[in-house]
Amino acid sequence: MTLEVIIGPMFSGKTSELIRLVEREVYAKKKGGIFKIAFDKRYSEKQVVTHNGLRYDAYSIASSDEGVEKIREVATSNGLDAVGVDEVNFFPEAVVGLLDSLAEDKKVIACGLNLNFKAEPFRTTMELAAKADRVRYLSAVCVVCGQEATRTQRLVGGKPAPKDSPVIVVGGKEMYEPRCRSCFVPPR
Repeated sequence: MTLEVIIGPMFSGKTSELIRLVEREVYAKKKGGIFKIAFDKRYSEKQVVTHNGLRYDAYSIASSDEGVEKIREVATSNGLDAVGVDEVNFFPEAVVGLLDSLAEDKKVIACGLNLNFKAEPFRTTMELAAKADRVRYLSAVCVVCGQEATRTQRLVGGKPAPKDSPVIVVGGKEMYEPRCRSCFVPPR
């Protein structure tokens, strides 16, 4: 079948596109399911939820190699034809091999951030994109100048987060903004 990866900054519509593509498969009488990382509880523990409120039931998976293997178990035991993975950047690197192998007989669609708050690539997302049959690169709108945004700015107290901050900090509009290359301020 196929492996498709949707990448871009926050607020670019990655999860909306993931839901749309999995729903297309369901409309075509296929069995589909979406997996999310268990620690992302921003809007729901049992659903993927977009920043604008679109919801879809999901399997919550631990961020571990055992959690990654759980994706295979659930997909196989439930006879899923389409497997969606939200926020693939939060999963350990083992997810790359798993999703690549699942794509041999399933439609696999994963979405994730292209870059972290330091404008460095998320390794899991980029390795998966390299193995993909199709990559959809989405952009957002820069909140500073209105141009195309390809980066995610993390803010702490209205200022760019310090460079030594943890790479993964779950949040929404209260701490992240989409920025273009010119308006992005590298952390110090």
